[in-house]
Amino acid sequence: MDQRLVDAALAQLDRRWPADEPGGAAALRLEDGEILTSVGLDNLNGGVSLCHETGAICQAYTLDRRVTASVCVCRVPERDQVLILPPCGICQERLALWGPEVQVAVPDADSAQGWRARTLRDVNPYYWGAQFTEDGTWPSLESHSE
Repeated sequence: MDQRLVDAALAQLDRRWPADEPGGAAALRLEDGEILTSVGLDNLNGGVSLCHETGAICQAYTLDRRVTASVCVCRVPERDQVLILPPCGICQERLALWGPEVQVAVPDADSAQGWRARTLRDVNPYYWGAQFTEDGTWPSLESHSE
């Protein structure tokens, strides 16, 4: 996780939405260093909307590539701010395919850049899926597909 990944998400945000509009974007780093970006799918029916990370997660999975880090950003014009959003529970579950060491950005007002990298294990130390493995460890990619 580094500022380059955050900058890729910010660049995607700026490409998709004008600076005075709310919006969000995400960036994922693959094992070989490639960065994938995506935006959420907004819809009149909120039940069919998608998180900003979803497109890039699906693309990585389609390409059979390993994700090592993820960041999500959200612009809030009325606060004149871009927020770093930790992955929601659903996106944590999606990222769990690649294991507990996937890094995610979380907000941190005490750091110079306003965010800090944490692993999925740090964010979700009591991951429910570990209850279904014989030894209580984080499930493998293969066991997620069973």
